[in-house]
Amino acid sequence: LFGNNHPIHIEIGMGKGQFLLTLAKKYPTINYIGIERYSSVLLRALEKLDSEEYEGLTNIRFICMDAADIADVFAPGEVSRIYLNFSDPWPKARHARRRLTSLDFFARYDKILTSDGTVEFKTDNRGLFDFSLEQLEECPSFATQKYTFDLHHEPDMNEGNILTEYEEKFSSLGNPICKLIAVRRA
Repeated sequence: LFGNNHPIHIEIGMGKGQFLLTLAKKYPTINYIGIERYSSVLLRALEKLDSEEYEGLTNIRFICMDAADIADVFAPGEVSRIYLNFSDPWPKARHARRRLTSLDFFARYDKILTSDGTVEFKTDNRGLFDFSLEQLEECPSFATQKYTFDLHHEPDMNEGNILTEYEEKFSSLGNPICKLIAVRRA
């Protein structure tokens, strides 16, 4: 698709695309794929891509699809990094399997990530973040490498942080942003 063998990073639930477009512009030797379930939201990202600010980017693509199907779209070991930014928390307990940090989704990530692949997750929803940490404790293939409950006051983890639209909004309201990085278990 990209005509090169650069690493592939994907963002699941990319929204309007600000995060991924910023990364694609900053790191031209990495290929980025944004996945969004809703075409109306994906259209906003396409409009941004067509703007003068992002003119000429060749290392980014968008897919309109349900994240549950990622193992059918990506080959085993094809993806180096997965970004999950401000995902739908699915607050009802009966919907826990739909959360992008559930064991079900980590099993999908296990199929497509490289052996040294990582998952990065940011949210302002503390309940979802706690759930995610608990899921990683039970996960046979991934473990938490590091995490913080207040990203913007954690210099080590905040270095090089690219803000999403939601992150800007929630931070301006004083909400702490939680972040974790998950890696494969040894």
